[in-house]
Amino acid sequence: MKSLSLFLSLWWVSLVSGKHPMCQLISEVQRAGKECLGKLEVELPVSFQGCRGMWDNISCWHHAQVGEVVTISCPEVLQNLFGTKGNISRNCSSDGWSDIYPGIQSVCGDKPRPSKVTQSKLVFYVVVKTLYTLGHSLSLIALTTGCAILCLFRKLHCTRNYIHLNLFFSFILRAIAVLTKDSILFSHDEDCTEQTSFIGCKVSLVFFHYFIMANFFWLLVEGLYLHTLLMVIFSENRHFIVYLLVGWGFPTVFVIAWIITRVYVEDTGCWERNDNVVPWRVINWPIMASIIINFILFISIIRILVEKLRCPDVGGADQSQYKRLAKSTLLLIPLFGVNYVVFVYIMEKESEALEKYKIFFDLCIGSFQGLVVAILYCFLNSEVQGELKRKWRSVCLKRYVGQDYRQHSSSRNGLENMVQFRRNTRAQSFLQTETTMV
Repeated sequence: MKSLSLFLSLWWVSLVSGKHPMCQLISEVQRAGKECLGKLEVELPVSFQGCRGMWDNISCWHHAQVGEVVTISCPEVLQNLFGTKGNISRNCSSDGWSDIYPGIQSVCGDKPRPSKVTQSKLVFYVVVKTLYTLGHSLSLIALTTGCAILCLFRKLHCTRNYIHLNLFFSFILRAIAVLTKDSILFSHDEDCTEQTSFIGCKVSLVFFHYFIMANFFWLLVEGLYLHTLLMVIFSENRHFIVYLLVGWGFPTVFVIAWIITRVYVEDTGCWERNDNVVPWRVINWPIMASIIINFILFISIIRILVEKLRCPDVGGADQSQYKRLAKSTLLLIPLFGVNYVVFVYIMEKESEALEKYKIFFDLCIGSFQGLVVAILYCFLNSEVQGELKRKWRSVCLKRYVGQDYRQHSSSRNGLENMVQFRRNTRAQSFLQTETTMV
């Protein structure tokens, strides 16, 4: 139970690290040790009488005079792992350093919790991982099928479906990134010598953030496109390059800015920690902005649709068109607006209950979002269903015509064989008659 708890704690600390969690812990300890030894070497006076600073494999103790009490906070590694804060001390005596007091396990280790609470927390994490793995897997299958359908049928090639296709592709990349991340984090290979280097780890994290951000911006493009269609009375918008720039270009700019801030502000580990708020804001504020803008577009679209439907000048055909679009809008836009808006402002809350709700909504429900989008935008689309039915009828007709042709061909061959047989019989009898006469 303790090993599973430690593993899950490491998993949430290093959400996307590209290294096995235990190797991530060892790597952080080694990095802290190097920093400590380098600092102690610089601070050591020329003639020093007292206790020399030391690295005890977990904590860094600076140089102290005899009789001095050194008090430090809990090691950073343990703070990140267990989320506990406290102070530990050592006395410098003529005999050297005393033992650590109070015990580092009691102050900096994981606080004892009731077994039922620990068990329920572990069950919650296991259920969350199972659900979002299932959701991303089903979404990946449905989205890949939807992309194939939209690409194969030429009559479905239009600006609207091109946008849907890019949205599907962004969901596919997001699902692949999450599943790949889990395959690395939950690998059973704990040989840290064969683990991914920090360079490969950082590259994987860059792509992970890019795919997540691109997905949010393509959801924003869907909202912009629907809003534009309503504003210009359903005229076809051909500015597809602008949508490409918003969907793929903006995330590229923000991810490059995030890389720069990581290199110059917080170049630690695998870039998975957010001790400095600047890199975190560079990558999260654009996502928050896209969520808020999309929600505003959703409200505006509903308002426009209500006004259009109440207008007495709207004819029957136009009214059915607006109702169809209203239905699709109401079904789709809340999927990428409402739940994210609810939790967008509680990212830094320390409430465990709110954190659980956020994890469940973002990871579990969000993982099925691609599946729902594929169903709404592709499988339930009347144009797609019409093309699939037309293709199915064409295949059935070809099979029927082929069978009828084979049956007709076989009957013709049988008739020709019969005629040939009769001719051969007549020729044979004629030859026998001629031979008899001779």
